[in-house]
Amino acid sequence: MNATTIFCIAITLAAYLGVRRLYLRFRHPLLNVVALGAALIITALVVLRIPYSEYVPAKNIMTALLGPATVGLAVPLYRHRSLLLRSAPAILGSVALGAFLAMLTAGAIAKLGGMPQDVVASILPKGVTIPFAVEIAAIYKGIPALTAAFVVATGTLGSLLGGWLLTLARVRDPMARGLALGTVSHGQGTATALMEGEQQGAMAGLAMILAGIFTAGFAPLAVWMLGLG
Repeated sequence: MNATTIFCIAITLAAYLGVRRLYLRFRHPLLNVVALGAALIITALVVLRIPYSEYVPAKNIMTALLGPATVGLAVPLYRHRSLLLRSAPAILGSVALGAFLAMLTAGAIAKLGGMPQDVVASILPKGVTIPFAVEIAAIYKGIPALTAAFVVATGTLGSLLGGWLLTLARVRDPMARGLALGTVSHGQGTATALMEGEQQGAMAGLAMILAGIFTAGFAPLAVWMLGLG
């Protein structure tokens, strides 16, 4: 690991910690860790004239830690296991409905907008994580790269506006907020939920996993209803 890689990791951590601290203090939706943090990192790389190719090794190291971080979501789930058991039917039903409607509405809007069939298929699984989404899109002749872009955009918008919209709608229950953020904006929504509280983060992590499963299961029905088969 060379000095540039270490420096890139350092500025990434500094951007994350700085924006996170601002968000926890002011709770403003524009103080988003992903969007604002990325903007700060890009600005630093441009100002310091560090090409992206030199940032890639640092990115790869940090990306490798996503696996352990995802497994770490099991800790708050375990702590709230009694709540999960009591509310299992409501959790399963709400995430299943949310995942299906997220697919159907996105596909319907794209189709009504005159988008080609491969674009419509690409946008269907936008609410789940990239590994789920690209495989689902490929099955129905979508474009994996385009699906990945839709997933990132969905996660960013969800993390930016999700909490604010839930507050606007007077949704205050921690479980409901976490399930909503995890269902429609996957990992980025889960990160936002974790900053709200441990219970919100636990529910968002669970919803993120369930949404991937339900999206894969309901995809054939959504494709049939949209006439993509």
